[in-house]
Amino acid sequence: MLFLRRTLPLSLALIFGLLGIATYYIPHQASQDLEKALALWLRIVSAFAFFLGLFSLLNFHWRRIRQQQAGWGYSLVTYLSFALTAFFVLYNDGQGPFEPQAEAGGYQWLYQYVQVPCGSTMFSILAFFIASAAYRTFRARTSEATILLVAAVVVMLGRVPLGALISDYLPLAAEWLMDVPNLAAKRAILLGVSLGAIATSLRIIFGIERSYLGGEEK
Repeated sequence: MLFLRRTLPLSLALIFGLLGIATYYIPHQASQDLEKALALWLRIVSAFAFFLGLFSLLNFHWRRIRQQQAGWGYSLVTYLSFALTAFFVLYNDGQGPFEPQAEAGGYQWLYQYVQVPCGSTMFSILAFFIASAAYRTFRARTSEATILLVAAVVVMLGRVPLGALISDYLPLAAEWLMDVPNLAAKRAILLGVSLGAIATSLRIIFGIERSYLGGEEK
């Protein structure tokens, strides 16, 4: 039992992790074929992970509905929306799920008139939270906040026609801020994230990180 729960998953993570790394550094046809096979298996595993995530989501909302926890009505809406969408995908105006989706079909109607408006509403609400956070952040209490405030004002004015009317240098300054300081900071963040991802991958490959097994690290 310990072999199936701990030894086997750690061994598979080590073997396939090292194989995935080796395919990038061994210039051989066998390595390229192995990379294609691993990519195919990755899609298969991702499909199973999708169904596992779907089952987990539906199970979570079903428990909330059954126990009538706070906000269980939203879980009921989730279930009804999932069932209605699945019905229109499978029915597809009588053509079945493997035929091209009809342009005026129920699935397209749900997407155009339910999903898109809900997404627009959500982002519209988020805009107010972003504006509130920006107001609190841009108050010039320190020298760093002052620099951030000035840069934000220059970028915002340089991105709209009003900035060009105020001064021809505002669009150029905004472009310089985006292409030089902002891009440098973005690349530094990406480098840090990449190094963190490499470190985490090595910890998983060599069995140091074991949280995916469902237990604590040892």
